[in-house]
Amino acid sequence: MFRKINVSMLLIVFLLIGLSGCAGETDQQRRDREEKMRQDAAVATAKAKPALEAAGKEINQAADRAVEDARAAVQGAKEGWSGNHELVDLNISTEEDVKGLPGITAHEAHAIIGHRPYKDKHELVTRHILAQSTYDGISGRITVR
Repeated sequence: MFRKINVSMLLIVFLLIGLSGCAGETDQQRRDREEKMRQDAAVATAKAKPALEAAGKEINQAADRAVEDARAAVQGAKEGWSGNHELVDLNISTEEDVKGLPGITAHEAHAIIGHRPYKDKHELVTRHILAQSTYDGISGRITVR
C-alpha cells in the first residue's frame, strides 16, 4: 500500500511539473505554437482538397446514375403493369402503329410521322407535337433508334 501511495505521489508531482512547464510558456512561444498549428492545418487541408473534390464528383456521378436507374425501373414497372408491348420507333413505325399508342389521335399520329426524324423521344414535347401529359402516357412505349 505504501508503494502505491509513493507511485501515485510521483505521478502527481510529474504532472504538476509538466503543467508548470506549460504555464511557464511565454506569449511568444504560445503564438509560435499556434502559428505552427495553423500552418499544419492549412497544409493538411491543401493536400486533402483534391481528393475531396474528386470524391464529390464521383458522388454526383453516382447520384446521376442512381436517378437514371430509378427512372428506368419506374418505367419498367409501368410497362409491366400495363402489359408488355413492343416499342414503337418514332422514326420508322407506320402511322397505324403510332395511332395504336394509348391516347394518340389520328391527327397526333400524323403530326408525329410528319416531324421525323427524331434524335430523342422527348422531342415530341420540346417540338410541341404532344402535350407533356400525353407524352407521359406513351413514353414507356416509344423509342428512337
